[in-house]
Amino acid sequence: MSATAYLSAHQDEARYVDSPAVAVLEDGLRCRVSGPAGEDLATDMPSSVGGDGTAPSPGWFLRAAEASCVATLIAMRSAVLGADVGSVSVTVDSESDDRGILGLDPSTPAGPLAGRVLVTFVGSSAAEPLLHEIATWAFDHCPVTDAVRRAIPLELRVETE
Repeated sequence: MSATAYLSAHQDEARYVDSPAVAVLEDGLRCRVSGPAGEDLATDMPSSVGGDGTAPSPGWFLRAAEASCVATLIAMRSAVLGADVGSVSVTVDSESDDRGILGLDPSTPAGPLAGRVLVTFVGSSAAEPLLHEIATWAFDHCPVTDAVRRAIPLELRVETE
């Protein structure tokens, strides 16, 4: 039974709490991030905002998550439609203003000002309108791009021990 068929029949099982990511400051602005199944990555900030640039920035990981999620959804959708999409590359970039993250200008957002997603198909036998439809479907159904576009509610809690 496919995931779509199963969840259509068992809608009460579709909603769940996602696994947590726990970041611990290591040194300066460098963090070690871990997950419950052994996931592990490091982040650091670029020197322009006080980091050492020893690892990708958290913002780069956000763009990486968007790019890999859209690529994955393209693969999923093309498999459902039986479409040969050839080689797929997804590039995500954004424009930022460091005055926001440094608190220098209260009218400047700390996060990206705008983002772009470029999907490139190479060697596909599918018609261009179908490729555009698949890319659009993937962009619209990617949980990461959806969270960024929709600005989900995000709660801050602070604990002391």
